[in-house]
Amino acid sequence: MCCSVLDDERARRLREAHRRVRLLPAADKERAARRYLSICDLAKRDPERAAARLDAFLGALDTPREGENTQGD
Repeated sequence: MCCSVLDDERARRLREAHRRVRLLPAADKERAARRYLSICDLAKRDPERAAARLDAFLGALDTPREGENTQGD
């Protein structure tokens, strides 16, 4: 793949993560926002490592926390 395509995909995924952080309840937003910003900072220096951290971050956002309603509840 061309670097431009990879950069576009990375930017799209970072925007998606940002959107999802904004939708979090206030109690969870601050910690998630700090983690998101650290991933953005890492993306400038080590894009591959940042991509791995972004995968883990998005996965954590997908995982329901205890006490949350899940689909079907």
